[in-house]
Amino acid sequence: MPMPQQYQIAQQAFDALIEDARDALGLATRNQTYTVIEAVLVTFRRRLGPDEVLIFADGLPALLRAIFTANWSADEHRPQFASTATLEDEVAGLRRHHNFAPRGSIAAVAGAVRRHVDADRFDRALARLSPEAREFWRQ
Repeated sequence: MPMPQQYQIAQQAFDALIEDARDALGLATRNQTYTVIEAVLVTFRRRLGPDEVLIFADGLPALLRAIFTANWSADEHRPQFASTATLEDEVAGLRRHHNFAPRGSIAAVAGAVRRHVDADRFDRALARLSPEAREFWRQ
């Protein structure tokens, strides 16, 4: 069986997502953009149970899936979904001194992610999660 295309083009697909998200966030660098994307993914992941983490990860392209699950522990504390302002504060709190997350980061990253995933696969994964989880990815 040949190597799946998602692995063959993983870096190019990720580069396109980074550029799109950088523009949507109004940031200057790839490093700033990466930190905000990671913070949005971690903020979301913290609110999922172990099975939900794996379901959602399956809806992501290869490198985004790796970022989403990196350093994850199934025993991680699970806060509830909260107001957008609270979630945005949490996004900005990841590596606080190196994070340039503007207000609206969740919506900007959600929009960029949606433009760079297999929409059917992503939506099938979201459909298996809670309404609050689905709302997080609406923009």
